[in-house]
Amino acid sequence: MEDFSRWLLFFFLGALMTLGAWGKNASASTGLSSSEQARPNIVFLLADDLRWDALGCMGNRIVRTPCLDALAQRGVLFESHFCATSICPVSRASIFLGQYERCHRIFDFAISFSPKVWSNAYPVLLRKHGYRTGFIGKFGVGEFLPAGDFDYWDGFGGQGRYFEPGVPDHLTERQARSAIRFLRSSVGKEPFCLSVSFKAPHAQDGARREFPPDPRDETLYQDVEIPPPSTGDPDHFRRLPHCVQDSEGRFLWEGRFSDPDQYQKTVRDYYRLVTGLDRAVGEIWRAVEELGLGNRTILVFSSDNGLLLGEHGLAGKWLMYEPSIRVPLLVYDPRLPPGLRGRRIAAMTLNVDLAPTFLDWAGTDIPGEIQGKSLRPLIEGKRVPWRTEWFYENHYTAGGRIPEVEGIRTEQWKYIRYPQTPEKEEELYCVARDPNEEKNLARDPSFRRILRRLQRQVQWWKQKLSCEEPAGSTQNTKQSPSRALGEGNELVTAP
Repeated sequence: MEDFSRWLLFFFLGALMTLGAWGKNASASTGLSSSEQARPNIVFLLADDLRWDALGCMGNRIVRTPCLDALAQRGVLFESHFCATSICPVSRASIFLGQYERCHRIFDFAISFSPKVWSNAYPVLLRKHGYRTGFIGKFGVGEFLPAGDFDYWDGFGGQGRYFEPGVPDHLTERQARSAIRFLRSSVGKEPFCLSVSFKAPHAQDGARREFPPDPRDETLYQDVEIPPPSTGDPDHFRRLPHCVQDSEGRFLWEGRFSDPDQYQKTVRDYYRLVTGLDRAVGEIWRAVEELGLGNRTILVFSSDNGLLLGEHGLAGKWLMYEPSIRVPLLVYDPRLPPGLRGRRIAAMTLNVDLAPTFLDWAGTDIPGEIQGKSLRPLIEGKRVPWRTEWFYENHYTAGGRIPEVEGIRTEQWKYIRYPQTPEKEEELYCVARDPNEEKNLARDPSFRRILRRLQRQVQWWKQKLSCEEPAGSTQNTKQSPSRALGEGNELVTAP
């Protein structure tokens, strides 16, 4: 642990020095025209299955993330950022397009973007607007890989592997080096947008060791006892809807968390992957500064979805519980004045907001098909009307092993329903007072009025978010989008 302490100090001080240099240079002469200064470079770093509270800056006192913590100190941290659907292909489609699943209808792993719809993805629009674009890592949507639509492509289909035969380096480190190659090749060719889609800390599905870390991180957390979740006991599990008890989330829990020793091994490895990811962010960060790009490069860090680490006796994601849907979002914009840095924003933001934000920064038109909202006003400290509720859905069932879910998340309440179950099972939580979602109020007569209102809201949002023409190509799926999305003849009532 002594070696790690020295490493931690080095990275933390280096991160602060880098951020300080970015801030100092932000007001210096860049040698660029005013129009070029108005179009910043964008580096978008996307983790995979990183839950919101697995960072030091989000209150986790065990995991070590000095670079991301330093980014939060000098940038803007969004405390209530969510994915509108918690599964890789759906969330990534929402990020690319700025649309909800109900509109883009990419609801499983087999559906690819149609050419028409992909033409409105943020990397394509930025490239048309004069940006040099790069993509590294897990593309995550369908079987078609749009390598020809990027100036730099180092992406892959499927899940990828942390270790390849004959390759000693961990995938996270390889991705960081690829990002630095892109940055070096972009000097003098700005503006650019680099999207890095890490595999970490996603599980290596089917492997004996599901979360294999970089060998440099093997000794981290070995002497730390990680507290199990407060809702991980059998009593909480027995109170869940039957469709959840019988789901894939419980099957994965058996292998990862049912034994106390296995829980410690699994979460320690998960945290090791997070620390390795943090190191990669630091390496990319320093390269931006060393190449003289720091005063005009915005860095964004987020995740596609969260992950249940034993909460409610479950593992995986898909479901609407907070560890599954809530993810980190950090933004560092060197152009912000000192008074707007180091802020924590409580407004509820979504993954569909990222694409319009990138386009807004670039000064390009935001297509009318985009359903998200640019975060730029919030980042710049402006008072603007903002959402107080949003709609969640997941219709990927893995052959019946995962229940379909839809619901509403407000600032105070969370309503969940399972529309395909015979009993139409429901959950209602007052997340403002019950953040761990321990007490289901759906059958409590005292909350019937709130339950009915949120039930109506679900129907209203289902109509509001639907698109006349689906975004995805359905040629690779045997199930019709309308059936998979739970469409019916229900009466829709506006709130």
